[in-house]
Amino acid sequence: MGSYIPSTPAQREEMLRAVGVSSADELFAEVPASVRCKGLNLPDGKSELEVSREMRKIAAKNTVFPSVFRGAGAYNHYIPSIVKSIAAKEEFLTSYTPYQAEISQGLLQSIFEYQTMICELTGMDASNASVYDGASAAAEAAAMCRDRKRTRALVSAAAHPDVIRTMRTYAFAAGTEVELIPVKDGRTDLSALSSMLGPDVASVYLAQPNFYGCLEEAEGFAGAAHAAGAKLILGVNPIAAAILKTPADAGADIAVGEGQPLGMPLSFGGPYLGFMACKAAMMRKLPGRIVGETTDVDGRRAFVLTLQAREQHIRREKASSNICSNQANCALTASAYLAAMGPQGLQEAARQCHAKAHYLAGKLGGIEGFGLRFPSPFFHEFVTFCPVDPEKLTAALEAKGILGGLPLEGDQAGCILWCCTEMNSREEIDALVDAVQEVCGK
Repeated sequence: MGSYIPSTPAQREEMLRAVGVSSADELFAEVPASVRCKGLNLPDGKSELEVSREMRKIAAKNTVFPSVFRGAGAYNHYIPSIVKSIAAKEEFLTSYTPYQAEISQGLLQSIFEYQTMICELTGMDASNASVYDGASAAAEAAAMCRDRKRTRALVSAAAHPDVIRTMRTYAFAAGTEVELIPVKDGRTDLSALSSMLGPDVASVYLAQPNFYGCLEEAEGFAGAAHAAGAKLILGVNPIAAAILKTPADAGADIAVGEGQPLGMPLSFGGPYLGFMACKAAMMRKLPGRIVGETTDVDGRRAFVLTLQAREQHIRREKASSNICSNQANCALTASAYLAAMGPQGLQEAARQCHAKAHYLAGKLGGIEGFGLRFPSPFFHEFVTFCPVDPEKLTAALEAKGILGGLPLEGDQAGCILWCCTEMNSREEIDALVDAVQEVCGK
């Protein structure tokens, strides 16, 4: 069904009366004035050639670093060329929501295959058709666990700050209380969790690895959460999942994460996708869409949309989620990437990430003042001290064509979060270390 857009003053007035307001300002009263658009100052139209020149001029301002040592939620991985070729096919790229199963079998199957791969990667029983990003996936998972009696969500303070902020935003609207579990030596404090659990706690969210790159003792958190009647939500890096214990084996009830590492380029921030998978007992609480396999009247294999929580369309006041779409093309991209890499390829990428990060940590550790901040084991990200101003160091590295680690803030001010992937060669790592030594005068 299309959207109604009033085009004449009379139609706009009629719409305003219908919703019970007298003016557009009253309609948007809840939107802060500071973010409202006062009007558009659009230039005169240009020809195609002029627009092309202008866009190229704007694009030339972008800096694309040939050497990247920063992660913090978005990662530079190798993407096989076939991935973009498949995802860019017109029949996939232009497809809309597959409401009519009889003419959408190809798109439905692509989503079904995505769900299957996510379940294999996480060890879970069911996956949805993806959500907007990893942060919204974590927030939606917390909403899945909430009920009338359990209205508190405990979230690791070592989770990504953007994930924490998104979960707080969702929780505020739902009347859920979010409390942060303290961090000790770079990892979530399990002993502190024990004292925070109670009969009103619905869920515990833990990132594996966490924002500082440290690996958490997920099994311990699962045991503590379950003993208190709460669910464990594990936020996982999908590349690390290839060599770590699966969320299911670690005791998680729900596995969520950012799917960008699965074939999506950094692209200046998106679009990405959030994956969600859960155990069978929570399947009917999964938000968004789920594609199921069935047979048609002739007994042939077929795919349909099934188990949809669609209250947001017909009974909004009872809706448990505002997810009413999916990142179908991003999910298809992830499927193509996983199929192209295969289990062995994904494991090899993970092993290279791990090995190269530890090589870099060892080389940086040989420079005075750059020791590891935390003693915990890590996958492909780690935090070091920095004997000089981190912002000045990273700026000097950028001048050399190197995107260095992320300068941290708050309790970790003066430290840097570094990252390595399979894309970083030994020569690149050695060049980074030489550049750091030069900047620091070592």
